[in-house]
Amino acid sequence: MDRILYTAMSGAKQSMDQQSVVSHNLANASTAGFRAQLHAMRAVPVQGEAALPTRASVAATTPGTDFSPGPMTTTGRELDVAIEGNGWIAVQAPDGGEAYTRRGDLQVDGDGLLMIAGRPVIGEGGPIIVPLGSQLSVGADGTLSAIGEGQGPEALVDVGRIKLVDPEAQPFRRGDDGLFRPLPGEEGEAVALAADDNVRLVSGTLEGSNVSAIETMVSMIDVARRYEMQMKVISTADENAQRANNLLSIQG
Repeated sequence: MDRILYTAMSGAKQSMDQQSVVSHNLANASTAGFRAQLHAMRAVPVQGEAALPTRASVAATTPGTDFSPGPMTTTGRELDVAIEGNGWIAVQAPDGGEAYTRRGDLQVDGDGLLMIAGRPVIGEGGPIIVPLGSQLSVGADGTLSAIGEGQGPEALVDVGRIKLVDPEAQPFRRGDDGLFRPLPGEEGEAVALAADDNVRLVSGTLEGSNVSAIETMVSMIDVARRYEMQMKVISTADENAQRANNLLSIQG
């Protein structure tokens, strides 16, 4: 088999993977607090006894995330919050651990549990539970205040405080569930971050996705054409191999 097939095949596979990332970003262009995924490719020289400097395959680099802020939109809803500057909201991950998100559309389920996208919001003592039917408001420091049903403003009480963290220079990793976690330490476990009193929330506002729909559409077209080019190389290599076989089969 012609060695060019391996080079073109590795490029086609990475282009397909990149197209999946671009499609995922485009699908979340309107998701609150979403951070775009990054996917890059690099040339890797082929190793071997008869390797030539011109032989190279394509491999993916370490996947990353675009942490640039998204646009702020005023909604006027009391339970819509956005983080001002750096910071993250702590939520409970599916495995029971702690994870972080920039999404701020808070909801209260039928049991009074404060949720974000189906994940319980973490407070000072665990998941936050609020009185059902109460009118809630969120302070700049994450403090939740509630007024009981049928009561006046004088009955305002604090019912919890959202845990806000700032990882600063600590690297974050996106999980398959879309939530972010710190990279594991020396013992192989990710340690929950401490609450940061300097992180501030803006009530009645949502941070949108940092994905540009136009740029993502252009990237999708570019990746599709790159994939077509690599498949064309594979097709040409196959045609060359067939012609060579025909020449060798000529009886002289």
